[in-house]
Amino acid sequence: MEVDVKSQVTDAVLVEKRRAQIAAAAVELFSERGFYRTTIQEVARKAGVSTGLIYQYVHDKEDVLLLALLSVLDAYKVEIPAALEGVVDPLARLWRAVEAYCRVVDRSRAATVLAYRSTKSLPPERRELIKEHEIATNAMIADCIRGCIAAGLFRPVNVELATYHFVMFAHAWALKHWRLRQLCGLEAYIDQGFDFLTAALLTPAGRRRYAKFRGGPSGGMGGRGTEAAAPARRMRGLAAGAALSRAR
Repeated sequence: MEVDVKSQVTDAVLVEKRRAQIAAAAVELFSERGFYRTTIQEVARKAGVSTGLIYQYVHDKEDVLLLALLSVLDAYKVEIPAALEGVVDPLARLWRAVEAYCRVVDRSRAATVLAYRSTKSLPPERRELIKEHEIATNAMIADCIRGCIAAGLFRPVNVELATYHFVMFAHAWALKHWRLRQLCGLEAYIDQGFDFLTAALLTPAGRRRYAKFRGGPSGGMGGRGTEAAAPARRMRGLAAGAALSRAR
């Protein structure tokens, strides 16, 4: 299903720029005031444009909400493939994909929460569009899990369910940020959550392989600070090494 937001402007680059500007303002206002209590005029003021200009790029407020929600989903579709480029090791690929997903969530916490709160305000066909985009994004995580299973590093599981465990873990950083930020930083959150979820999937061969990422068979996450970030650096180093080996 294609995005059906019509624009009176034909310059694709300008349309993308203006819609990003409008969507960013809308996310902030919809998150603070709610979708129904926010007017297009308020979105225009927040975006620093005229109300008339907004209507050159969207038809109504539902268009604005759709664009705001798609802005996060589109970021996943850009950031995850970029993070996976040149990485061949299955565990490193999963790590890179989950890390990229979490970082998008961190940059777009308000929009992530808005998606949970306001998707229901869209008409049914547009809710289906959001679902389709979500499934397409999830497929990138699912492919990484399948790669780990095929390599004998993960036991056979329901891949779709396992994917949602990783996805909901990432979303929780936004949904419960008020508390999670008091417990750890983003680096430690990604490291520990990935460790929790991966441990349930590893085969004996996978555990041996994963131990190298953690710095030894008993390598843990540590607490806050540099110790907690060390496994993340090792994972990134492994992924970079795999990419270099492939290039050679």
